[in-house]
Amino acid sequence: MKNWRTDIIFVIFLLVSATIIGRLVFIQILQGDLYKALSQGLHASFNEMPGNRGEIFLKGGESLAINIDQPFVFTHPSKIKNLEETVNDLSQVLGLEKDFLLAKLQKDNSYLLLKRKLNQQELEALEELNMEGIYIGKEKGRYYPQENLASQIVGFLGAEGKGQYGLEQFYNLILTTEASFEENKQGSDLILTIDYNIQFKAEELLQKVKQDLGVEKGQVIVIEPNSGKILAMANLLNFNPNHYEQYAREGNLEVFKNRATQELFEPGSVFKAITMAAALQENKISPKTTYIDEGFVEINGYPIYNYEQRIYQGEQTMTNVLEKSINTGAVFVQRQLGQSLFLKYIESFGCFEPTGIDIQETYSENKEIKKGREINFATASFGQGIEITPIQLVRAYSAIANKGRLINPYLVEKILYQEDGLVIPHQEDMEKSVISSKTASQLTAMLVSVVENGFGKQAKVPGYFIAGKTGTAQVSYGALGIDKKGYSEETIQTFIGFGPAFNPQFLILVKLDNPKTKTAEYSAIPLFRELAGYIISQYQIPPDYEF
Repeated sequence: MKNWRTDIIFVIFLLVSATIIGRLVFIQILQGDLYKALSQGLHASFNEMPGNRGEIFLKGGESLAINIDQPFVFTHPSKIKNLEETVNDLSQVLGLEKDFLLAKLQKDNSYLLLKRKLNQQELEALEELNMEGIYIGKEKGRYYPQENLASQIVGFLGAEGKGQYGLEQFYNLILTTEASFEENKQGSDLILTIDYNIQFKAEELLQKVKQDLGVEKGQVIVIEPNSGKILAMANLLNFNPNHYEQYAREGNLEVFKNRATQELFEPGSVFKAITMAAALQENKISPKTTYIDEGFVEINGYPIYNYEQRIYQGEQTMTNVLEKSINTGAVFVQRQLGQSLFLKYIESFGCFEPTGIDIQETYSENKEIKKGREINFATASFGQGIEITPIQLVRAYSAIANKGRLINPYLVEKILYQEDGLVIPHQEDMEKSVISSKTASQLTAMLVSVVENGFGKQAKVPGYFIAGKTGTAQVSYGALGIDKKGYSEETIQTFIGFGPAFNPQFLILVKLDNPKTKTAEYSAIPLFRELAGYIISQYQIPPDYEF
């Protein structure tokens, strides 16, 4: 009796095992292609989003990144009756090569993805043809209505459903359900500080200088210097996040990088204002302090010249040094300070640290300067041999415009939690004073004189006092990837300014890489002036004086 029961149990075990093994064989071998297609093609390849990802909006409510149902087309090759006719029709409708389609449709797979993100014309044509074995599906996908606008700011949603680059990556946890660890909780929306009109204008002007001056790369940053709100952050070149795969296939990954926060450069003469700020603060100079320019200064056998080896006759005031952008004057100021004080103020202005902006950024420790060689300090006084990012320069100048207080720039004004409607505004960071209000006012007046009387005259906006400084820096061979010491003939031309100078509402940095002009006076300044005038008109800023 006992043996009979054991035999029955053993037979049942064998039957169950056989059933399980048979099912595994069916799934993994006979139907392996089907499930592979479903798991890989219809999920990862279709870029389906987990949960309800939060959306991203500009300051005025314009959509920057939203969720939509996106159509895609896939095939069941074994269901296709007329292969040649199907290939011809699909090639015409989808714009795909016939050889590519033929190779796809001749496979034994049960299901194959043909194309994602169908446009309306493609969708309607496929529906009208109604081909056997060709099917249309829908997936939840990410769509960027502004296309190229602010592309390096927003980034994109990658194939694995995770944010790549820009805010999509930086705020990935906030935008997704991962932040809550609850399956059905919605992601949170981001409301940005970016002003659509100013961003659009900045990008438009960059495109214009690309055409007119052959500019290879460039950035424009607009900020409220007293709050840190970024109103625009434009890059040349940009990309369309809806078609990021195309750029990736072409190996053009550099276009995804936000050069405004992730590219180091030697700022050139715009840095002279930081050198002046330090010396004014330490009472080593005043705006009227004078020195005699001889056209060059020699340091340990190494001569430093003014731009184009110019010599400025007679006594030159510190205001003249900024107006005429005199290199030897900047070296004079640095020597009044001494190395340790100069180093202290470079650090205080944030040149050795990240700005804290809420997007990917890089920074340099500037180790060469810290080595203490006199020549390195001398060249750094006029912005050569020191590396910073555009956003670091903007932050440093914002301290001058903001009565000496250093702010942290930011892009996200508030986070809106979809689940309960809770709004979390940007948390203001503690500002630190790097120079006094008096020093900031003195330096502002000197920078106004640059625009009124110096090389920055082209930046004047009638009726308004503008404070600003030009910079034309030679690009080192090392920065160009050339294994050679010294500097090339290529230049980076910049202008940074704020207005109205004594009650600043905006600060603009224009940085252009290797334009076909000698100096920033003829490249960066005209762009600055047009953008400043546009902002003044948009915000209806009252004039400083009648004109």
